[in-house]
Order: sequence, then structure tokens, then C-alpha cells
Amino acid sequence: MNLGAKMKKKEQKIIFRRLVQSYLSSVISITLVLFLAGLTALLAVNAGSVSDYFRENIKLSLLFEESTTEEHAQVILNEIETQQYCKSVSLISKEQGAKEMEEILGRDFLEVFDINPIPVSIDLFLKAHYLLDDSLLAITNELLLKPEVKEVVYQESLVKTINENMEKAGAVVLIFITLLLFISFALINNTVRINLHSKRFSIYTMKLVGAKRSFIRKPFLIKGLLQGLISGSVAAFLLSGVIYLLKRDLPELFEILNKNLIAMVYGGIIVLGILLCLISTIFIINRLVSMSEDDIYY
Repeated sequence: MNLGAKMKKKEQKIIFRRLVQSYLSSVISITLVLFLAGLTALLAVNAGSVSDYFRENIKLSLLFEESTTEEHAQVILNEIETQQYCKSVSLISKEQGAKEMEEILGRDFLEVFDINPIPVSIDLFLKAHYLLDDSLLAITNELLLKPEVKEVVYQESLVKTINENMEKAGAVVLIFITLLLFISFALINNTVRINLHSKRFSIYTMKLVGAKRSFIRKPFLIKGLLQGLISGSVAAFLLSGVIYLLKRDLPELFEILNKNLIAMVYGGIIVLGILLCLISTIFIINRLVSMSEDDIYY
């Protein structure tokens, strides 16, 4: 092999390596953008489930009069269990209540009393949509109408905080998703533009030899489609890793997530990657094809 052939082969390798590096750089950039968009989408579509999870773990304690027996309390529990607002309910005996207080106040707190002062109580957990202020107040007043119920206790400040913050969080997530979609398109469009701009001389050469616009655009559109498909698929794979870690480390939180919506996010990320890459490619390739000889040098 002569020196010229070797130099040509070496030059081809350098060009090929640069093309691969450029393509990989574009795929990585687009993948990271789509991954971030996917994380935000996962949070958005499961915001309702997470909100319901926190609301349904707020406990209402029904404290009975000291004279109320466990049998009578059980009758009231059975009545509450049939109500639409009830998610779960359990009876707390005097002994169980005293044991719980020992864990909080210490074992010797009962020594100052002649008898166990802890009344029979019921722990009630409501369905999420009944934890709103108006509904909760109505349920509390209804329970207090029972003569045996002395008091209904719950963390009012916690309920108020969750309700207020969940409303704010929904608005913030919506704004963030809108901004992220705009930023995603801008970043992907810029990545595709830089990648295609380096091909402007090849595009102009094809125009000079009489190639039609459709012929020039076709390979770039196919490349954009593949680029979006690969980037979206890799981003979906990375999201699967996040879900796996969540399932492994926080199984209770994983259980409340909507699996169908998660699958839709995976598919949506792949479709989004394809669409954004194709749209960007169409806009940019049309502009490059329309460039004059003077424009390609700037």
C-alpha cells in the first residue's frame, strides 16, 4: 500500500471517528434532556397518588368517655366502618392505649394513678378526598354527636399544611413542566442545529448536482428519527433504573404509584424524543437547503 492510500485511509478513519463522536454527543445531550423531562412527568402524573398517600395516613382519634366499654365502642366502630368516608378503622383498648403512652412518656407514668386513665379509643383513617377542610369538619361534627364520643383529635395543622402545599405543588409542577418542555425543545433544537450545520457544504454540493429537496432531506430525517428513538429509549431505560431504586429502597411509596401512567410516561418520552428531533431536523434542514452560496460561510 502506497503512502497516498495510507494517508487517505487514515483520513477516512479520522472523519469516521469524528462523525461517531458528534453523533454520540448529540444522543447523550438529547437523552439527558429527555431523562429530566421524564422525571418531571413521573412526578406530575403521580402527584395525585402521592397526595392521597399522605392524606390517607393522617389519623383521627376518637376518644370515648371513661365509662364506655370496649363492646359499646365496637358497635360504634362497626357503624363508622360502613360510612363512605372510612378507609380503615381500628379499636384501641385501654391496655393498648396505656402501652402506647408508655412508649411516649415512660413506663412509670401510670404510677401516679390508682386506675388506668387511658380511655377506649378508635383510630380512624379517612379516604383522601374527605381530608379537605369542609369535609373533615362535617365528619368531626357528625362523630361528636355520638354521646359516647368525648373528643375527636387529629393534627389540624398537618392537614392544613398538606392541603395548602399540595395545591401549590400542583401549580409549580405545571409551570415547571411547561418551562421544561420549552427548554427541552430549545436544547434539542440547538443540538440538532449544530450537528446539521456542519453538513451545510455537503447539502450545498448536492443542490449543485441537481438533487431534489426531498432527496436531500430524506437521509437527515431518517437520522433524526433514529436519533430521537435511541435517545428516548435510553432515557426510558434510565427512568426504569430510578423506578427500580424506588421499589428497592421505598417499597411503600412505590406501591402507591400508578403503574399504567408510568408505562405511558416511558412511551411518551420515546415519542417526544422522536417528534422533537424530527421537528428540529425539518426546520433546520429546510433552512440549510434554502441557503445561498454566500450564506453557507456564515
